[in-house]
Amino acid sequence: MRTDLTPQQITHYRENGFVTHENFLSPAEIEEWRAALDESLKLRGEQRILGHASAAGADRGEDYYSRVFIQRVNLWQDNPRWKNLILNPAIGKMCCDLEGIDGIRVWHDQTLIKAPWANPTAWHLDNPYWSFSSRHSISIWVALDDATYDNGCLYFLPGTHKTATYQNSGIGQNMNELFKIYPQWATIKSVAAPMKAGSCSFHNGLTAHGAHANMTPGWRRAMTCAFMPDGATFNGVQNILTREHFGRLKLGDLMNDEKQNPLVYSRTRAPEVVPV
Repeated sequence: MRTDLTPQQITHYRENGFVTHENFLSPAEIEEWRAALDESLKLRGEQRILGHASAAGADRGEDYYSRVFIQRVNLWQDNPRWKNLILNPAIGKMCCDLEGIDGIRVWHDQTLIKAPWANPTAWHLDNPYWSFSSRHSISIWVALDDATYDNGCLYFLPGTHKTATYQNSGIGQNMNELFKIYPQWATIKSVAAPMKAGSCSFHNGLTAHGAHANMTPGWRRAMTCAFMPDGATFNGVQNILTREHFGRLKLGDLMNDEKQNPLVYSRTRAPEVVPV
């Protein structure tokens, strides 16, 4: 894994809210990540979020969202291979370096796979969906196939992380729904992020982003992981938390359960949960 970041990349990230990083994975590591993905998809079946009931055939539904991407969340919790890959302190350090923070925890990993002819992903923000609110949340997005203009590469609206609030729009059929909340963003020129397999990008949880439809008969596989700063607190949103975990939390509680949100990297202390 190539985890060195240049000062220019860090500056670009903080100014624009995203950055790309070429050749993050070696060819052998790409195959390792692909094999782990295949293994987890077989293991998980149609269960989208671990610990949540999923409707049978959800990915084969005819509603718009079902046709945006195939999503499986928190693979690290039921697949030791993903635990080793995702709970990697080197990735955590990259996130901390980009955000200028001391420690980082997993929020959730997820597959974002665009099947052949999949719908576009409308402009949206990430962090408002989640159970904590932070201007320093960050996600890594790893291309496991070439992400192209034709099959659904990411697009970003640079600098939107600086003026975003925690208002958001859902991933629906109208690409411009987010601009009803943030009309000042409608004139920002979007930036495409096509990537070769094995490259990755990072983006802030309040950076507006979306993706084209997959206009090809092939697959666009990607693995992502969202991270939250160590010290983040509960905001009352359930999101991917189980009913039992959600019921134990009160507003303002630290999100520091090592079974749910393990510490991946810290400049001041050793993580309590390590890869196996």
